[in-house]
Amino acid sequence: MIYRDKKGQSKAHIKHKLVLMLFIILLFSCRSSPATTEDDTEKDTEPRITSSSLTLIAAGDNLFHITIINSSVKDGVYDFAPIYTEIKDIATKADLAFINQETVMAGESFGYSGYPRFNSPQSLAQTVADTGFDIVNQANNHAMDMGKSGLIATLDLWDTIEGITVIGARKAGEHAKIVTKNNISLGFLSYAHSLNGIPLPVDSPDLVSMVNRDKMAQEIDALRPLCDFLIVSMHWGSEYELIEPENEQTDLALFLAQHNVDLIIGHHPHVLQRAEAITLEDGRKTLCFYSLGNFVSNQDKKERILGGMMVVTFTKQESALETAELSISDSGIIPVVCHFDSGYINTKVYPLYSYSEELLEKHALKGKESGLTIDFFHSILNQLETKIITSDPF
Repeated sequence: MIYRDKKGQSKAHIKHKLVLMLFIILLFSCRSSPATTEDDTEKDTEPRITSSSLTLIAAGDNLFHITIINSSVKDGVYDFAPIYTEIKDIATKADLAFINQETVMAGESFGYSGYPRFNSPQSLAQTVADTGFDIVNQANNHAMDMGKSGLIATLDLWDTIEGITVIGARKAGEHAKIVTKNNISLGFLSYAHSLNGIPLPVDSPDLVSMVNRDKMAQEIDALRPLCDFLIVSMHWGSEYELIEPENEQTDLALFLAQHNVDLIIGHHPHVLQRAEAITLEDGRKTLCFYSLGNFVSNQDKKERILGGMMVVTFTKQESALETAELSISDSGIIPVVCHFDSGYINTKVYPLYSYSEELLEKHALKGKESGLTIDFFHSILNQLETKIITSDPF
């Protein structure tokens, strides 16, 4: 009797096939395996290099005059989102986005106000976050406009919004903040040179970080080993000094460079100032943007409606066998125009690359400021000593 498997093959036939397969396996196992070459050994031992990058943008003064507040209310609700629609994609697509929030948002009970002591509706904070900003600076000359309680109320407000890191002011705790993304850590510190003539409370001398070189040196030196890149926000200089920073600014920038700061973000003059890479004798470099000008405002001079959004890309290359190589691989400015129609209504920020002469003709300042043209904006930009970004960087 002949037994067959499920496929109908005889057991004798199956046994013959198994013997043949065993013979083939033995034959090939006797052959020599190829020799390992020197190149193959080197490839096996070469350390694997990983590369990371992080793009940070920064906007200048978010300065809400009473005309902006009054023109943004409907049926008792303040809606500031339309102001940012033209730049929202830039902020949201960047890995991290910084803004100098020039005004406090203390609440309705303090009364909404503009110059000289500002208080903006609290709905502005959520709009700033929804626009894509993550890092909010509160160390500026208007931080104490509503007193200690007004600033505390503003900090409490920020605490309710997820994803926001506030620098420059605090209820308590450390001055330094570290934000990590894409395997890159950024350390932030911030300092203001004045408080609109209002002293800090005796019982809260650290409520706002002020320019004090001894204290700054201690804080910077303590933060330096804890992060890949160290960034300092500086509210400094004199108002309306176009292009060229003051000696005090350049001297402070050198001081920061000597303490191994990688990037300085400057604001307060309300106009654009140049950028530079400060190079020390040992070759270390610090990138400094002296002033990013106004971001949102209703100031009524043509130089003050042109601002800039800084764009900086940090890179980090590392392997298991070597110290990480850190660098700023790219940087520049996206010029922005703060537009508002006659009557100081319909305030909106535009990237210059999407702004037009037709829009400029409708600007409230067009009939008041002679020489207000797109070419005028470019004449300023040509003096900034940095790359001007003329299209969507993302």
